[in-house]
Amino acid sequence: MNFFICNAIFLLAKVSIGSLQHILPIIVAFIIAILFITYFRNKPNKILQHKAIHIFACFVSALVIINDTYKISSNDYDLSVDLPFHLCSLLALCAPIFTYYRKYWIYEIILFWIVGGTLQAVITPDVVNDVFSLDYYRYWFVHLGLLIIVFYATFVFNMRPTFKSVIKSFLALQVYLIIMIGVNFMFKSNYFYLNAKPETTSLLDFFGDWPWYILVGQIIIIPYFLLIYLPFYLEKRIKS
Repeated sequence: MNFFICNAIFLLAKVSIGSLQHILPIIVAFIIAILFITYFRNKPNKILQHKAIHIFACFVSALVIINDTYKISSNDYDLSVDLPFHLCSLLALCAPIFTYYRKYWIYEIILFWIVGGTLQAVITPDVVNDVFSLDYYRYWFVHLGLLIIVFYATFVFNMRPTFKSVIKSFLALQVYLIIMIGVNFMFKSNYFYLNAKPETTSLLDFFGDWPWYILVGQIIIIPYFLLIYLPFYLEKRIKS
């Protein structure tokens, strides 16, 4: 009996695509995003609008720091895995900078990185640990929180990308990629999945083995970013 109970708990805690542990955080975040963005979009107080998303971004960033601090204190910190160089972790640490200064050029870059990269991480989660781990909550709050931040900037701050934003974001991504090649060489790591695909199911599985999935990914980045830009382009055409 104990075996079946333990097995049932394991299955309920395990994160897989389409499972309750996968879908529930997305539904909760979607509801929070709608309420959060709608409430502050209708607030004429600009200072309050800015403070609200900045506090939220600081909380998202703090989760990454807390998770890393916990691993260091537990002597469970691996430089080849746990450094905040994965794209979403890096974006989370930089999020408070964007929400504080609200620079348009930062928005141009991170919009496509977050929607393109973070959304894929939400659809095909790379969550090794189960729901009883801190990392599970860090993963979902960071990834879904980043989406909320960029949508907040779009609909509350009324920021919109241009065609040039696609190129800027692509070029900035190449700089990040080059830096990660050096980091991976130094720490024998796999940041940005440049040396191997994720252990869990992802879109990279359709792009072939290493190094072909990297090449295919590079080829489709601009069309992918253009697809993300399409709704903004159509909005602009309709208004004009």
